[in-house]
Amino acid sequence: MTLVRLLSTFTRHVTKVSTSQRVRALHTGYPLLAADKALLMKLRKSTGYTFQNCKKALEKFDNDVTQAESWLHEKAREEGWSKANKLEGRATKEGVIGLFVGDRVAVMVEVNCETDFVARNEKFQQLVKDVVFSTLAHHQNKSQSQAGYVKSLLVADELSKVSVKEGTSLVDRVAFTIGQLGENLHVKRAVIVSTPAEWHIGSYIHGRSTSQTEVAMGRYGALVVFQGGKDGEQQTLGHKLAQHIVGEAPVSLGNMDDLPCGDSETRLLPQSLLTDPSMTVAQFLQGKEARVLDFVRFQCCEIASDEAQ
Repeated sequence: MTLVRLLSTFTRHVTKVSTSQRVRALHTGYPLLAADKALLMKLRKSTGYTFQNCKKALEKFDNDVTQAESWLHEKAREEGWSKANKLEGRATKEGVIGLFVGDRVAVMVEVNCETDFVARNEKFQQLVKDVVFSTLAHHQNKSQSQAGYVKSLLVADELSKVSVKEGTSLVDRVAFTIGQLGENLHVKRAVIVSTPAEWHIGSYIHGRSTSQTEVAMGRYGALVVFQGGKDGEQQTLGHKLAQHIVGEAPVSLGNMDDLPCGDSETRLLPQSLLTDPSMTVAQFLQGKEARVLDFVRFQCCEIASDEAQ
């Protein structure tokens, strides 16, 4: 009996020690879990991918954030192309016009999507912004040796050759966003103008779809290139001219002495001024001591030739 009691006491002691060790092991594991969670939050914030995908990446690379992030980007690119191939051919009847005006240079682009919901999405609008600035960089690299007025129109095939930051191609960037948003997307066209120092560029966007100011976005956009104007009034003059072009949709410039032919007039200069129908655009320009040299108008998803005036 004594031997039995002794064995029973020994067994209870061993069980108690084992349980205590497991509890201590469990508690010492808590700081490791907290560190993993911090890395997970960091990776999630820096990449925007789901917690599940970020967790999988960290586990795959033993909590190496750099390798995990590279792997996530590569998987997203592959999945984006897979989804892009599946969605190719679906109609893109929505989208935005993106417009940027810098120092004697301006860019206007059209990027299409399937729904208005995606057109208002932050990721889609970031894509539009990337298209604007990559197109601008492409133009500046090509036209460094060109002086005077330069105007370039790029359509989808030409835009596919443009590179965005870090050497990624624009088509890869679009495929990546398709993977994120689950809609077919299409970079339709872009126009870039650069001018001599004595010329001016006016711009206007209608139906604004974003609150950020670096790249204006909306359903309609116009750029107008002009000379002259009274000192200090050129910005207002350019805005008013571009606003007229958006509203009245001229298709050609015309001449200063052209006679208007009523509401069906499609030449800019003999059209009645949008903000003051009592005068023509030509008469308005004469009063402002200015002359329009060129203009471009984009309407989102318009069924027309991709050629711009």
